[in-house]
Amino acid sequence: MAELNHTIVHSHDKRAGATYLAEILDLKAPAEFGPFLAVEVANGVTLDYAQFGGDVAAQHYAFLVTDDEFDAAFARIVAHGQTYWAGPGHQGENEINTNDGGRGVYFDDPSGHVMEILTVPYGG
Repeated sequence: MAELNHTIVHSHDKRAGATYLAEILDLKAPAEFGPFLAVEVANGVTLDYAQFGGDVAAQHYAFLVTDDEFDAAFARIVAHGQTYWAGPGHQGENEINTNDGGRGVYFDDPSGHVMEILTVPYGG
């Protein structure tokens, strides 16, 4: 069976983007790997941040977290003074959602990628 190993995340400032994600999700500091800064998540997948000089097309990255991890990450989002949303298209400003009996919230990273944390996978 195939597993996702890594994905490349284009960023205006790879250090800012990788450091931001690692901080919000309370992950290990990004590791340099060639031209990339890699952020490893719990299942061993890395998001490899790459410096990109052109327009960065916003992508969506969703992270399944526990309730305690959600509380901690959400507190860090709020502490940054950052706007967050209940929906992926920036609907429900400064609200969280309770889809599928869990909690979820969307927020933008420094390059405009739409990040999501959720406590219950889609479909419950």
